[in-house]
Amino acid sequence: MPTTRNKKTFRDFLAEKGLKSTRQREIILDEFLRASSHLSTEDLYLRLRKKHPSIGYATVYRTLKLFAECGVADECHFSDGQTRYEASTSEEHHDHLICTGCGAILEFEDRRIEELQEQVAKEHGFRIASHRLELYGLCARCCAD
Repeated sequence: MPTTRNKKTFRDFLAEKGLKSTRQREIILDEFLRASSHLSTEDLYLRLRKKHPSIGYATVYRTLKLFAECGVADECHFSDGQTRYEASTSEEHHDHLICTGCGAILEFEDRRIEELQEQVAKEHGFRIASHRLELYGLCARCCAD
């Protein structure tokens, strides 16, 4: 189960770095792993503030950085200049559709795109180490407005 694996990864990372596994960090991790979206520090802070007003913005910020450092989270940098985080998984690579109207971020997978990228790289004698595909435009809801 990814949640259990991510929790263990984070606890092991903290121990290795000589950092404390605090109740606040556990609460932040639980809320982060429950989220199904790409969260900014502010997004996660606002979600946590309702039930846990003692958790400060700086704590959320530092904890998200720790998640990224240990591999529990991936940092995403879209065109709005705000760092967002998504839970790391061992699942298939995915790409993003980003709505410039409402800010919605949709994930998608398309094997044809992956195959085409490999073909183009091969034609140019290039070996892909990693890639990121982000398509910007308007989502169906914004197009209807």
